[in-house]
Amino acid sequence: MNATPSEKEEPSVPEADTNLAAVSEVEAGIRDFVRNDIAYLRRPAAGPAAGAPNPDVKLEPNTEATVNNVNSLIQRVAGTSLAEIENLVTELETLRDLLHAEGQRVQREISGYAQLSQAAMKSTRIIADNVAQWKRTAENLRNE
Repeated sequence: MNATPSEKEEPSVPEADTNLAAVSEVEAGIRDFVRNDIAYLRRPAAGPAAGAPNPDVKLEPNTEATVNNVNSLIQRVAGTSLAEIENLVTELETLRDLLHAEGQRVQREISGYAQLSQAAMKSTRIIADNVAQWKRTAENLRNE
């Protein structure tokens, strides 16, 4: 029962190593993905006039390609995020419709309960009035 601090830490060391290894593996995967995704940006652009300057283009070909590729990368990343956001919005709209329908159903149930409760109260009053009238009639018959 009384374990020393070193005994308590020993079982968690393999877990920490496993977690650290998993994190390192994920980070390495991300690095490889980014390197592979932008590796073609480092290659010189091969075009029909590779050595001649183009007066219409303000950026160097490598810079322009880099900008275009970064924009493409951002659009792909943003596209995935936008698709997820659109899915979430659709789910939220569905949930809103469901909650609205359930709210209406609960209102109908409460209204039905209120009507039933009022009918029960009226019936109870009628029964109480009849019992009171029978009591008076019975007392009058005894007194006579």
